Amino acid sequence: MTSIDKRLWRKSRHSNGDASCIEVAPIDIATGVRDTQDRSRGHLAVTPTHGQTCCAR
Repeated sequence: MTSIDKRLWRKSRHSNGDASCIEVAPIDIATGVRDTQDRSRGHLAVTPTHGQTCCAR
């Protein structure tokens, strides 16, 4: 897993303000996505193509 500098993580602007939010961080040609409440579980690397496909559903 790629290590991401903790200063790069930020809460997604699409988070709704309750406990079910995510954090995002730029990594190479993708975006790191992780659960704000359980950061120790790591992150997913989401490419722009995969992100658009997921959000379109």
